[in-house]
Amino acid sequence: MKLKKLLSLGLAVVMSASMLVGCSSGNKSEGESAGKEEDKVFKIGMVTDVGGVNDESFNQSAWKGLQKIEKEYGKDKVVVKYLESKQDADYVPNLETFIDEDMDLIIGVGFKLSDAIQEASEHYPENQFALIDAAYEKQPQNVTSLLFEDNVSSYLTGLVAGKMTETNKVGFIGGIEGEVISRFDYGFRAGVEASNPKAEVLVQYANSFSDAALGKSIANQMHQKDADIIFSAAGAVGIGAIEAAKENNKKAIGVDQDQNKLAPDNVITSAMKNIDVAVYNMVKSLIEGKYEAGKVVVNTLEMGGVGIAPTSDKHVKEEVLKYVEQEAEKIKSGEIKVPQNKAEYDQLKK
Repeated sequence: MKLKKLLSLGLAVVMSASMLVGCSSGNKSEGESAGKEEDKVFKIGMVTDVGGVNDESFNQSAWKGLQKIEKEYGKDKVVVKYLESKQDADYVPNLETFIDEDMDLIIGVGFKLSDAIQEASEHYPENQFALIDAAYEKQPQNVTSLLFEDNVSSYLTGLVAGKMTETNKVGFIGGIEGEVISRFDYGFRAGVEASNPKAEVLVQYANSFSDAALGKSIANQMHQKDADIIFSAAGAVGIGAIEAAKENNKKAIGVDQDQNKLAPDNVITSAMKNIDVAVYNMVKSLIEGKYEAGKVVVNTLEMGGVGIAPTSDKHVKEEVLKYVEQEAEKIKSGEIKVPQNKAEYDQLKK
């Protein structure tokens, strides 16, 4: 395996000028070294989870951020590439492919890559990695984690669902049970209950992020039980749920991206997780020499990391949107604490 030199990692923020000069040959001036760094082409690799790059959700959003940075700086400055994982077993070989290709930063999309990223970071400490949607109890020094207040954006869409349901039954479809999807699940439940205590939330997990047909089947079953609004946090599984909403003339809530375009008459709002912005900002900091490795960055409501979709005003009444805005301000001030898991949700109900 080809090993990367520290200078090419863009870690100027943690190195002194003298160290940088020391990494160059002794007969080169500082100006020559700086010029060489300015000519550097940064190579960024992204490994998707099994949802794929066109999942209309978090993989696609991350890729959108990389495409934007490449377009802005040009391919003579930054080149981006992705590898899709068709199954969990693809994570490690995909990461190793990018290590072989001497990528300056390798991004794993989704918490399912956390073990593979950790293993790679230990075996290749000279490489830089980033992980979306997960962090570690002991964060590796060469891994940056991007987290999001998923529970908060889900809470806001729960407020909308509680106000807009006509049957007092709404649904939540989760992908694979775990810490991340729990934030969506219990944030949504709390929002529904806060805005409409009479409403019931039907919950089912698909144990998949890629089976759209299964998502459609689960949504059909929930519709038969009178759920008129369904929120899915399940990658491509949610695409199937939105398809069911179209066919059954029901309402759906999208996730990660503004998914209204998938069903303009049915997707009333989306729990936005601005992964594209977070990825763009991270890579920009690398290019500009401001990148800090080993950090856990939490993208909050206050900093614009999460929220509801800009197309929400197409279907959500103005008074409901104003109510959501008021509740959002209470979250920012700390007056409302949104649960992240079952224990916090049960405590809130008490």
